[in-house]
Formats: sequence, C-alpha cells, structure tokens
Amino acid sequence: MGFNVPHVSETPATPNVARAGGIMMLSLFLSRVLGIVRDTVMSAQFGINEMTGAYRLAFQIPDLLFFLIAGGALSSAFIPVFSQYLHTDREDEAWHVFSVVATLMSIVVLGFIAVAWVYALPLTHVVAPSPKVDHLRPLIAQMSRIVLPAQFAFFIGGLMVGTLYARQKFVVPGLGPNVYNLGIIFGAIVLSRFFEPGIVGMSVGALAGAALGSFVLPLVAMRRIGARYRPSLDLRHPGVRKVFALMAPVVLGLSLPGVYGMIMQALGTAYGAGTNAALDLSNKLMQAPLGVFGQSLALAVFPTLSQYFAQERMDAYRAQLASTLRTIVYMTMPIAAFMVVLAPEIVHLFFAYGKGAGSENLGTVADLLRMFAIGVTAWCLHPVLMRGFFAIHVSLTPILLGTATTALFVVLALALSATPLRHLGLPLASSVAALALVVALAWALAPRIGGFDHRSVLRTAAGSLAGSLAMAAGLAILQALLPEGSGLGRNLWSAAKLGLGAAAGFWIYYVATKALGMRETETLARYVRRLDRRRPNGNCED
Repeated sequence: MGFNVPHVSETPATPNVARAGGIMMLSLFLSRVLGIVRDTVMSAQFGINEMTGAYRLAFQIPDLLFFLIAGGALSSAFIPVFSQYLHTDREDEAWHVFSVVATLMSIVVLGFIAVAWVYALPLTHVVAPSPKVDHLRPLIAQMSRIVLPAQFAFFIGGLMVGTLYARQKFVVPGLGPNVYNLGIIFGAIVLSRFFEPGIVGMSVGALAGAALGSFVLPLVAMRRIGARYRPSLDLRHPGVRKVFALMAPVVLGLSLPGVYGMIMQALGTAYGAGTNAALDLSNKLMQAPLGVFGQSLALAVFPTLSQYFAQERMDAYRAQLASTLRTIVYMTMPIAAFMVVLAPEIVHLFFAYGKGAGSENLGTVADLLRMFAIGVTAWCLHPVLMRGFFAIHVSLTPILLGTATTALFVVLALALSATPLRHLGLPLASSVAALALVVALAWALAPRIGGFDHRSVLRTAAGSLAGSLAMAAGLAILQALLPEGSGLGRNLWSAAKLGLGAAAGFWIYYVATKALGMRETETLARYVRRLDRRRPNGNCED
C-alpha cells in the first residue's frame, strides 16, 4: 500500500475543542479526586512509612516499562498518522496501520514484561540503589511482579484510546483512570485482608483496575465504532514506518514527568523511612492540576492540531495553540499559589487519618508540596507544547530539549540535595527544570508553525502572576489570623480553612486580574453568570 493523493474537504469540519476539553477535564478531575482518595485510604490503612514507600518503589519497574514502551509515547506517535489517513478518506489504510502497530508492539511488550518479571529482584537495585532499603527488596519485587502484567493492558488500551481520540470520542477514554483508581482503593480496603503484608492487596487491586479500565472498556467502545483489526506484520507500510519514526523520540518526550519522579524516588531512598512515600504523596497532589488542566487539554487539543496540520489550516492551528496555552496559564497560576500557602492544611485534610494521623512525615509532605507547586504551571504547559510538535510530525527537537533539561534536573537535584535543603531540593530541582523546558519548547516550536501569538501568552502570564501574588498575600494573612485546629477536629478545621481560602482566593484573583484588564476574566464571568441563571431561585431569564 502506498500514500494516495489526499483529498481534503473544501469545508473541513471544525472539531469542538471546548467540548472535548470539558469532557477530558471532568473525567481527569474525577480521576485526580479518586487518586487523592486512593492515597488517603493508603495513608489511613498503612501510614506514611517504609511499607508504603516499598509500595511506591514496587511501581518503579512497571512504570519504567510503561514510560518507555506502553505509555503516551505510542499513542501520541500513532494519532497524527492515524488522523492523516482517517481525515483524508483513507480509513481502510488507517485500520491497517492500527493492526500492524498493535500486532508488533504486543509481541515486544509481552517480551519486556517477561524479562522484567524474571529479573524483578535484581532490578530493585536500579530503581532503589540505597542499601537502606535492602530489607524491603523481596517485598518490592513481589509487588512489582503482580502489577507488571497491567502494563500490557495499559499498552493495548492506550492504542485503542488513540483511535478513539482521533474519532473525537472522549468519554470512554476518560473512564479508564477512574476504574483503575477504584481498583486500587478496593485492594486497600478489601483485598488487603487476604494478604500479608496487607499492602500487597493494593497491587492486586491495581492489576484488576488496569485490566477493566484500560482494556475491557476501550475494547467495547472500539467495537461500537466499527474498529477493524487483523493481525499483520506489514512493516513496510509507510504509515507504520512513520509511526515508529515518530515514536522513538516521543517516548522520552512525554515521559519526562514520570522520569523525573523515578529519579527522585531513587535519590529519595538515601533519606530514610517515609521519605519515598512523602515524595510520592506530595507529587500526586501536585499532579492533580496537571491532570485536570494540562493533560486533559493536551489530550483534547492534540487530535485537533493533528487534523489542522493534515488539512494545512495553520492559522487555525496557531490560534488554537495560543488559546490553549493562555487558558492553562490563567487557570493554574492561582492553584500553585493556593498550594504554596495552604500546603499544611491540604496535607492534613487528605492524609491525617488512621495510621497516618500524627505522623511526623505529614510536615515533610507539606514542605515537599510547596516545592512541587512552584512548577505546576510549567508542567501543565509541557504536554500541550510537546503535542504541538508531535502534531506537525516533528519529534527530534523536543526530545533533544527534554534530554538537555533532564540533565539539568539531575545536576540541580544532586546539587540542591547536598545543601541544607536535603530532600526538599529534589522537587525544587524538578520545578526549575520544568520552567526551563517550557521556555525552550515554546522558543523552538514558534518558527516551525509560522509563529504564534506569544505576546498574548506572555501578557496572560504576567497578569496571572500578579493576580496570584495578590491572592497568596491575602491567603497568608487569612492563614495567620485563623487559629490552628487540634485533635480529631483538625481535619474538619483544615477543610473549613481550605474552603474559606478557596472562596477568598478566587475573588482576590478574579478582581486583581479584572483590574488588569485581562480578557480571560470575561470567560470566567460568563461561566459564573451561567451558573447563576441555573440556580433555582435565580431571577435571570434563560
């Protein structure tokens, strides 16, 4: 099969990015909520100690496999090629490319899973090099072997989800992470009773959740859209070659947040019991806005950018990219400020229960969260900019930039952790490196797409920073005026302070950015007016 002359409609359909973004935002918001509930349950059931640290380290080997083979890399390399065939009236070829990629990569992934399963114990020395965790290595290897097969479900599900995204289907893909988190929660509460130590039950729940959420649900959705799969190893097909040409650099490009997390986990083993669990919990809290705003909008806009490029509609491409970047900046900077000021209350609300209550590591989690929060906006911009490159079939440049900033991160992590900051230097290094990466990506992407309205993005960033600083000052005053809670009521008091802080912070930020004349405030105002019209006692007419 060869490339035919593509037929592009004279009036191409315009994808509804706002609707897609809304669906993905809602689903990933629910996923992050369930993720925090999952971590809350784990902290309450098992505490914040070396046992929960072993659970986190057990995922390092499967996660490495996921990042390198079965993660977002394959899906992100596949979507532009699949979309190019699909949106130029070559659907049969699109499904042929899907079949070949699925067949070959299934063989490769199963082979990697088998090798990692056999060598799970020696591999613990790679992901946890410190001798302080030697007594935990058998447990780490045991849980790694349990969750390794889940990576095949993530791989095949990721490929199926890629085709659903290309067809502008976003509901089912959004359910997968939620089912996965429910599986882990079930493992912690129920299955843990049947294992010794009980935390092994969480690994079993993770495997069950991955199988159902990442394989079964997408498979049902694929059957409904008339997916076609026939086993094939037609590696000579130009579309297949293009997928793998894109995939090699995409692998590391999209996995950078995970790679940073793995490096921090490895370095964190040098700081004693509880540090790895504290790093993981604080990182998960930081990743909540990353999932809701960064990843959701990146997933929603990626098929659209790919379609615009295939149809040679670069004006629309540039406008959509700039709009998405501005939205992320405006929405995430105040979240970062909120996390920095109210980190202790956030940590107490979610993790001070059961065996986690009163843990001295709660303060460590809060301090780590502040360092992670500095990089929230940058990490949310990263997946959008990366997919901006991948949508135009350029992958070498972002991976070179990503590799350079990863080297910067390692140097900073080693340097800062050698100062009095110690383990706090690890998340701070990741935040600084993320900021450097976003600047480099934006600078390199602009000339390849004919430039984009970067001035409007910078204006939004400046106004959002000013508004966030005003918000942080107001929250700091509020925090100083309100008394500390104690005893069993501390968690309820933390919830009340967070609710009051969110309401006060929202209005401070809105008023400050409106006074600066930021156009994003009009979008927010329209949303608030729409909510007001839907109130039962609202006086506004529909």
